[in-house]
Amino acid sequence: VQLQASGGGSVQAEGSLRLSCAVSGLSFRQYDMGWFRQAPGKDREEVGSFVVRNGGRTYYADSVKGRFTIFRDNAKNTVYLQMNSLKPEDTAVYYCAARRKDRGITSAYDYWGQGTLVTVSS
Repeated sequence: VQLQASGGGSVQAEGSLRLSCAVSGLSFRQYDMGWFRQAPGKDREEVGSFVVRNGGRTYYADSVKGRFTIFRDNAKNTVYLQMNSLKPEDTAVYYCAARRKDRGITSAYDYWGQGTLVTVSS
C-alpha cells in the first residue's frame, strides 16, 4: 500500500493550494480518507476526512471549516485537499491517511502517506 502526498509549497496569506494524495495497493472505494497536519512543536491534528459510508460525507476541523475542501476522484484513486484563504497558522506538514470504511469514523487510520510541507507567509 502506498499513499503519495504532493502539492505542498510556499504561498502568501490568503492564497490557495491544492494537495493531492495518490493511493495504490488497496481498494480505494472501500476506504475513508483523512488529511492531517503537524506544525513545528505541535501535536498532529486532523484537518478533515471523507467518509464513504452513506454516499460520502466530509468532516472538517473548526480551524479550517469554510476554507478547506476534501474531495476524491475514485477513477484516479486520489483524494484532494483544496485549501483557500490560507493563514500563516496553516503552516505544517500535511499527511493523508486511509482507513477501511467498516472500521468506523472513530477508529485509527490504517495507512499513512509521507507528508508534504505547506508554508504560508504573512
